Amino acid sequence: MQDKVIFITGSGRRLGAAMAQHLHAHGARIVVHYRQSANDAHALAKALNTQRPNTVKTVSGDLNDFNAIGGIAEAALGAFGRVDGLINNASAFFPTPLATATLEQWDDLMGSNLRAPFFLVQTLESTLRKHRGAIINMVDIHASRPLAGHPVYCAAKAGLVMLTMSLAQELGPEVRVNGIAPGPVMWPENGLNDAAKAAIVDGTLLKRSGAPDDIAAAALYLLRDAPYVTGQILAVDGGSSLRG
Repeated sequence: MQDKVIFITGSGRRLGAAMAQHLHAHGARIVVHYRQSANDAHALAKALNTQRPNTVKTVSGDLNDFNAIGGIAEAALGAFGRVDGLINNASAFFPTPLATATLEQWDDLMGSNLRAPFFLVQTLESTLRKHRGAIINMVDIHASRPLAGHPVYCAAKAGLVMLTMSLAQELGPEVRVNGIAPGPVMWPENGLNDAAKAAIVDGTLLKRSGAPDDIAAAALYLLRDAPYVTGQILAVDGGSSLRG
């Protein structure tokens, strides 16, 4: 990973920040993207640049704004003049019950989870091919096992799974494309009560939550240690996807 440039969307905080820190610790240069978390993103960049100067840069923009996607990708490419790895991590998540879901919610969930990854790859295809790069799409175990009350989110993540496989076919042999499907690793910020969390954890085979470092280690594996792996979805979920 030494001096490889990894562009991570939505990486000012939470899982994106954990991946940025882990990959940086293994020698990568990082482009941190954020939309609203400017303070978090700049603090992360400052901390990592203190460890290794001029190895982290930030870019901002709204990936739900179709007209902004190309500019965000070009800014990421311009940060260090190349992109070796793209992690499509930015994601919206909220319930959309059938009776009350709106077009605005549909566009938000489909835009961040499916449309933006596609068009970021489209813009960065040349540099990724040139540097025999890799793409990781952050999907979800609920792409294949629906989550009650979240039909639009689940459909968007299911689309991202198929996009992962399709892009692996489109971009091979130069570029590998894989996905990571987290289980209960970091609870959503829009709230789950303790009973709901306990039920989710009980649904894992390991009977415990995961940690952000579990996802970061999976990302490192797919970027660095899996040269013959493409078109795959790695579930990091404590076995919960096997429970049905």
